[in-house]
Amino acid sequence: MHLTAQDKHDLAVIVISTNEAHWIERCLPTVFDHAGGASLDVVVVDNSSTDGTRELVEERFPEARVVTSANHGFGYGNNRGLETTSSRYVLFLNPDTEVVNGTFGDLIRRLDELPEVGLAGVRQTDPDGELHPTIRRFPNAARAFGEALASERWPFHPAWSGERVLDWSVYQREHECDWTAGSFMLARREALVSSGILDERFFIYSEEPDLCLRMKRAGWRVLHMPGMSIIHHAGKGGVRPRMIAQDAYSRRQYALKHFARPHRAAYLGAVATRHLVRSVGWSRDPEMSGNRRAAALLALRTLSGRAEPPFGPPPHTAILAPAVSNGRVIGARPSTHRPPAHEPLMNRSHEYETWPKVEVRKSRSSGERRQWN
Repeated sequence: MHLTAQDKHDLAVIVISTNEAHWIERCLPTVFDHAGGASLDVVVVDNSSTDGTRELVEERFPEARVVTSANHGFGYGNNRGLETTSSRYVLFLNPDTEVVNGTFGDLIRRLDELPEVGLAGVRQTDPDGELHPTIRRFPNAARAFGEALASERWPFHPAWSGERVLDWSVYQREHECDWTAGSFMLARREALVSSGILDERFFIYSEEPDLCLRMKRAGWRVLHMPGMSIIHHAGKGGVRPRMIAQDAYSRRQYALKHFARPHRAAYLGAVATRHLVRSVGWSRDPEMSGNRRAAALLALRTLSGRAEPPFGPPPHTAILAPAVSNGRVIGARPSTHRPPAHEPLMNRSHEYETWPKVEVRKSRSSGERRQWN
């Protein structure tokens, strides 16, 4: 379907659910309630959920759409939702969030006044109202060593000592960021086009600094905008060794992608030091101490390559290669189940399967030739 400029929405809101229908039920009403005159295209990406996410959205929120995707991670799911939209701005929003102050209309009008801003974050608190430090600095070796030495507990917080900005006064005003937390990333479409969309090799974690770094290299600004506030129910799962190991693995991926060899070695050494310190740490809570120790040891094994990546090996390319039908590239390989042909396109749910693998073979006459399996 071709959309004219008048048909395009102001903002697409993409929310991923991996068995998180209970959060979706709380999140979506606040999104619609805070539209503020902006036209919204709300897309819920159902990451192979078995908790009735699709049924909940279709029954309770008919103005939203469902895109069904295999669970290949945060970037993959968001990209599958993104490719179904044509809005001027795109918001990647966690399902465990609730908008409490501000409107999307005001936020978009402000961004229209700042055409050089490619991506924005907003003020985030936990359910008790405690501010969450979402203004971040890019990872580097010095900051990783500072964090290994518990720099956030120091009486002062120099910029070289950690990624998170802990000067609470800056969260009350618009402020430049290196990157912002992925629980709320509002991106200008032109910025995504010029810098590239989310790198699907990051299953989860580190995709935010990677995206923001590419945007800045393409000339865009990243900005904290306190005109909107959300509640983020972060840390709801406690200490989970698999997720701690995934964070360590994603940092290794980021270093391999962006750092020269000497800096990479120093950075990964600092990350390993952080987990080594945690593996011998002590807590008054024996269970908490045991979980932290197990998480740190798994992270060290993952960093050193002695344990497999927690969610399996990443794909070889930043965006999984497209399927081909009769020599023609298509956007995705559809599954065998499709919605009825008479159903309006904007209300249909879309399903995607894993992309085919590509083999590169040599041909005597024409050199390299790609064959899709």
